[in-house]
Amino acid sequence: MDQAELKVIKQHLIDPEICIRCNTCEATCPIGAITHDANNYVVDAEICNWCMACISPCPTGSIDNYRTVPKAQAYSVEEQLGWDELPVELSREELTLAGAQVGDPAASVAIDPDSALDAASDELATGPADQAQADEQGASPRFGAQIPPWSAAHPYINLYGPKAPEKSITATVTGNFRVTEAGTDYDTHHIVLDFGSMPFPVLEGQSIGILPAGLDSRGRPHHARMYSIASPRNGERAGYNNLSLTVKRVLQDHEGNPVRGVASNYLCDLKVGEQVEVIGPFGTSFLMPNHPNSHLVMICTGTGSAPMRAMTEWRRRLRSTEKSDSGKLMLFFGARTQQELPYFGPLQNLPKDFIDSNFAFSRTPGQPKTYVQDVMRQRSADLARLLADQGTHFYVCGLKRMEEGVMLALRDITIEAGLDWETTIAGLNREGRLHLETY
Repeated sequence: MDQAELKVIKQHLIDPEICIRCNTCEATCPIGAITHDANNYVVDAEICNWCMACISPCPTGSIDNYRTVPKAQAYSVEEQLGWDELPVELSREELTLAGAQVGDPAASVAIDPDSALDAASDELATGPADQAQADEQGASPRFGAQIPPWSAAHPYINLYGPKAPEKSITATVTGNFRVTEAGTDYDTHHIVLDFGSMPFPVLEGQSIGILPAGLDSRGRPHHARMYSIASPRNGERAGYNNLSLTVKRVLQDHEGNPVRGVASNYLCDLKVGEQVEVIGPFGTSFLMPNHPNSHLVMICTGTGSAPMRAMTEWRRRLRSTEKSDSGKLMLFFGARTQQELPYFGPLQNLPKDFIDSNFAFSRTPGQPKTYVQDVMRQRSADLARLLADQGTHFYVCGLKRMEEGVMLALRDITIEAGLDWETTIAGLNREGRLHLETY
């Protein structure tokens, strides 16, 4: 039966009680079916084709929710944006009273998650026009693996949260340090949170949700904001039940308009001894490999350095206690100026035989603009060797606009080395060796 003739659909929805507004679903959706406002992230039923690309990357599972509704009464984007919780599922009697054709149980759902993959297989194989263009440019969401490296440790997730047994956990601030030079607009802080005797196991590459104190403009508690963990698995201070975050104070939006970020300013202003509500941990794929000779290529901008710092510090601690050789660490780190680069001083003090650090500055007076992808091309010979090595894992973290340039650089380096790009990128994705976390 033609889908247009069906009277009942299974509508894909996002649970606003669990969603931490991390933008992963919207960034992953290849057809623009997901949108958001200051309140909620929602799925447009008129656009969604059930490709399911958004399901696995969601750190909380909020994206994996559905309701059976009369097609003519599908929940609009406007309705969903105003929700505080999902509506209850309509009963069979309610659907019948609404005029829906539910006599045949098999026809009561126009699309379901399992059959949708088969129904859309042809489109997914080629992709819609805008997806094909993105693939050609090398910036498709499919290039980010949704599986972790084979040797990654098992992550714990969702131990605390809106629908977990414990709604949140309280952490105490034990450190709050500025990690960019004073006098610059890029005010970035390194914040240490201690969980005391409460269990909160994390791995490098995972994230946590911060619940800012106070109420929003509608008089409700603020929803959680997600931050990548900047410390290794055994704590910011080894052996302690703590972790660190890298937080930039947000004072303007991406268009340069004045705005005061709720969570970032709350965190940057916290004093030692104050407490903060935390949910999580989140993240199952942006994890580092544990086999000792694996190579890490880390590409980041600004506070996207947080997970890279965690991975680097864990490798440094292993190096100081183990005699076995470890793989290469190669870092590409971008900022507007050297003064705005978080952790620039500590990075300079790391041994050169431990990490190969490459910096890119786009606003240095008297110098041409240089971005991470430009420096990657300068190191194309070294990156080509790493691309050909199955022990190499790539991590990209930072602003969304860096993603296309990085992927284009990797594609060009691959082709120049005489390797097949499609084969290479498919292998990186299939083996969990390329991870993108952009926002």
